[in-house]
Amino acid sequence: MRFSTHQLLPLLFSMLFLFPPSAHAHAPDQSYLYLSIYQDNIKGRYEISLSDINRAVGSQLTRPMTAAAFEPYLEPLRAYIQRRSSFTGNVPYTITFTDFEVVNLEEEEDFVRIGFTLGALTSIPDSLDITYNLLFDVSPNHSGGLIQEHNWKAGVLNNYAKLSAIFDKNTTRQTLDLTNGSVWQGFTALVKLGMWHIWIGLDHILFLVALILPSVVRRRPRAIPMAKGKNWEWVPVQDFKSAFLYILKIVTSFTIAHSITLALASLDIVTLNSRLVESIIAFSIAVAAFHNIVPIFRAREWVITFIFGLFHGFGFASVLGEKGLSGDYMAYSLLGFNIGVEIGQVLIVCMIFPILFLIRKTRFYPHFVLWGSVFLILMALHWVIERAFDFNFKFFDLFKNIFGIS
Repeated sequence: MRFSTHQLLPLLFSMLFLFPPSAHAHAPDQSYLYLSIYQDNIKGRYEISLSDINRAVGSQLTRPMTAAAFEPYLEPLRAYIQRRSSFTGNVPYTITFTDFEVVNLEEEEDFVRIGFTLGALTSIPDSLDITYNLLFDVSPNHSGGLIQEHNWKAGVLNNYAKLSAIFDKNTTRQTLDLTNGSVWQGFTALVKLGMWHIWIGLDHILFLVALILPSVVRRRPRAIPMAKGKNWEWVPVQDFKSAFLYILKIVTSFTIAHSITLALASLDIVTLNSRLVESIIAFSIAVAAFHNIVPIFRAREWVITFIFGLFHGFGFASVLGEKGLSGDYMAYSLLGFNIGVEIGQVLIVCMIFPILFLIRKTRFYPHFVLWGSVFLILMALHWVIERAFDFNFKFFDLFKNIFGIS
């Protein structure tokens, strides 16, 4: 099968994004237009490399490029962009520039991000006609990539790789269809985001693990009190129902708590310092695990779950903030994300709980609860110190590297 130049260009351009660098490095002779389509406005940014800036405005910038060195060329570059690009929907929209950022990369060329919003936009149109004629006048082999970074209805959240269109000197005008999406599509994307967050959130998972370890056993006073040490022992539950009700109470308490603060934080009613929140989340694991060794709230584990679940909710809210979802179909976003979190945690419990129930009668299990809780306490205290005091344990870095833990 033979490909024409027009067919090969999109293919090769897209392949550059299969394994994109974390800093979004720019390949030679390529610039980018990122768009974020919200409920009632459209924002975006141009990303242009240092060498292309020099070509476009006649500057002589060198690496490492600084904001101070670039700033004299900011307005000329904005004027150049205004002349050679445009957006039209129901009416022609004006490009209103906002911020800019100089990005320095160690192994790739420096580039600049030029932020903007579309003015004269009263509602999101069905389609957006985009003219992109940047740098083709000074670099005939140049190409530009259009990326939808955020489009809630299309289920696109923080996309940095998937291309929606490619511009070259022969194709300077493209139409972006904005009807290819729905509230349901955006809602399901948030459900998936919630599930993914709980699965990759090791601290949330370990908090649940610490709470459900004692779900299949109960504390009982020893028949013969010991002279020294604890005067109670773990005994396995006799039926599935009592263990299940314990789990149900824990999960329900956690759900109610984090749902409250997720909503309060996402709606900017209550905000807390992120370092404080992350430190308390780590501390919650230690408290839940310590309760397994020395009972703090005997028969009231739901108290631990509810109190610390409130802080886990603030942690969940930070994810929505990072995705730029504030105000954008917020009711659907909150509901979808929360449902995703619940599905994720239920699946985690469903994977762990049956195993615990099967091994509850073994002599090994009480020791498993004890030493598993000790491990969780040590892991949690490490996170508390690391997050609260910004202190890095070199030993744990080595441990993470050996076992591939991020």
